[in-house]
Amino acid sequence: MVVYLDLIFLMNLLIDASLLLMTAWIRRQRVRAWRITASAAVGAAYVLMMFLPELSFLFTFLVKFLFSVVMLWIAFGYASLQNYLRNMGAFYMVNFAAAGGILGIHYLLQNSGEVWSGIWYSASGGLGFSLEVGSIFTIIVFFIVVLWFKAVVSSRRTVERVESCLAEVQVRIDETTVRCMGLVDTGNQLKDPLTRWPVMVMEASLWDQMLPESFLSRLAAEQADNLIMEWSDEDSFPWRDRLRLVPYRGINKGSQFMIALKPDEVSVVQEGRTVTTGRVLIGLDGGRLSMESAYRAIIHPVLLEGMSGREEEYLVSTSGS
Repeated sequence: MVVYLDLIFLMNLLIDASLLLMTAWIRRQRVRAWRITASAAVGAAYVLMMFLPELSFLFTFLVKFLFSVVMLWIAFGYASLQNYLRNMGAFYMVNFAAAGGILGIHYLLQNSGEVWSGIWYSASGGLGFSLEVGSIFTIIVFFIVVLWFKAVVSSRRTVERVESCLAEVQVRIDETTVRCMGLVDTGNQLKDPLTRWPVMVMEASLWDQMLPESFLSRLAAEQADNLIMEWSDEDSFPWRDRLRLVPYRGINKGSQFMIALKPDEVSVVQEGRTVTTGRVLIGLDGGRLSMESAYRAIIHPVLLEGMSGREEEYLVSTSGS
């Protein structure tokens, strides 16, 4: 059997470098290319020792662990024990995820005969498994698993960022109260040009029981200034006097209009802090604000930051006070 040590070294160098870069990405640390290369070279060199029988004493858990310690020290340095342990935890998490993904996909692609042929029993009755995975298969599946893992972690970070900006919203109009989760958008500066009140956007479907028939479909397809004239004259709509038309500028578009309602009271709760006001308009959006339905309203940042000025006074309270 011919063993190409140079190819084995290069393959493991590439894999170890990828694992270290993924660890740096998870830990949000900047690393230098020469550190990653040197650390990956140490890991790849350890694999070559497997082909030297006189170095078989190195293939123990303690030595393997020490090699990982050295690799992390070379790649990331040593700032503090806490930081080092966190790097180590992320490094092993990435390794286990990649190894588990490769094994899982390998067995998923095998038929039952191949799986049973890899199972054997020892003389003492123990159950064992043999595994033969090709180099090309390992490299291809490794990068698929790493990219998949990165996408999952990135998606989780996005969810965490969104959750940190969420707040509970309660809107009351007459005897109707609607509750939902809202996203605090610091870039939202939409205000009514006449009253200077902030505009909080909500999905119109939250109010479908009180709005005129076919409201949702027409709101997404027709001009708001045309629709508000019809609804202002519709006797079946009890909130005709609460209708407002708010101009805004869309992305890469000219001036547009949004239909809004004047509520009696709006309460926003975030981290135990409650802000209650009636000096706000509720803009109605005909679509979905979040594809995952994580939130159904866009909260104007002024509602949480407080407003200054004699004509803009908010009642701010803290729960438990």
